[in-house]
Amino acid sequence: MHPFTYTRVSDTREAVDAGRHGGRYIAGGTTLVDLMRETVERPDALVDITGLPLREVTVTERGGLRIGALVTMSGAAAHPKVRALYPVVAEALELSASAQLRNMATIGGNIMQRTRCTYFRDVSAPCNKREPGSGCAALHGYNRSHAILGTSDHCAATHPSDVAVAFAALEARVHLLGPDGERRVPFADFLLRPGTTPSREQALRQGELITAVETAAFPRPLKSGYLKVRDRQSYEFALTSAAVAMHVRGGVIREAKVAAGGVGTVPWRLPAVEQHLIGERPSTSLWAAAAARATDHARPLRHNRFKVELLRRTVERQLRIVGGTK
Repeated sequence: MHPFTYTRVSDTREAVDAGRHGGRYIAGGTTLVDLMRETVERPDALVDITGLPLREVTVTERGGLRIGALVTMSGAAAHPKVRALYPVVAEALELSASAQLRNMATIGGNIMQRTRCTYFRDVSAPCNKREPGSGCAALHGYNRSHAILGTSDHCAATHPSDVAVAFAALEARVHLLGPDGERRVPFADFLLRPGTTPSREQALRQGELITAVETAAFPRPLKSGYLKVRDRQSYEFALTSAAVAMHVRGGVIREAKVAAGGVGTVPWRLPAVEQHLIGERPSTSLWAAAAARATDHARPLRHNRFKVELLRRTVERQLRIVGGTK
């Protein structure tokens, strides 16, 4: 393993200062430590932030949900406010990783985790995300697990997080603290599509620290849920997934938020599906027609063409589950 220095900090300003000078933040370490062992990541300095006071879950004045960056995945999933107000978040967390990892991994670390692409993790393979300009082995290699949405000629790797899909659907914002102060970044802008620079994955500035993730406030009642389709039911990443939140009043859909996972280079919002639902009455025919729009602009590769139909079916099924029709 590449030699590195280790610093443990006790307040956010100390953390930001260490990060500004090149330190990499570490909390649960469930992703970064793995990548260091595989020599994919070779940081010169680690900044341990587990002592910071970023472990609260609160409901905002407008009714959104704010989850501290150091709240564990299991802690967030079990929190009564999360379960009551945003089941989609709790379900996405509970369908992630293993119980042991959920007890260690944090919300901030989860949305920062890097792709599970096998070529990215194989240092002998060309990968623009790991080594800019080296090429993308997935484009012409075995690409069954790769993205069909948001790809470029430089990268087709999927983002692995489940809860990030829920946050994308709920129009969350990421709270950041950096050398220039605090700022909030819409979740849709925080995780970056690969384009020509796949090695740049988040809209973070040097030294910035994630302090919380906050969902938008929605009308009530709001029904929501998360569906994950995978090769096996235990400790497996999504082939496709769907996060759905829906507000129905007077028998008409007034608000609909839908995002997909396992298919995009980032958690993929589905505005065409949402627009098809607004103002309509729930029905099986509506779910099918809306879900057909889930794969607009899809660009499947040789081995993952099945994801096109699988995504439509996943979205349709979750619309039916959340919408309450058989």
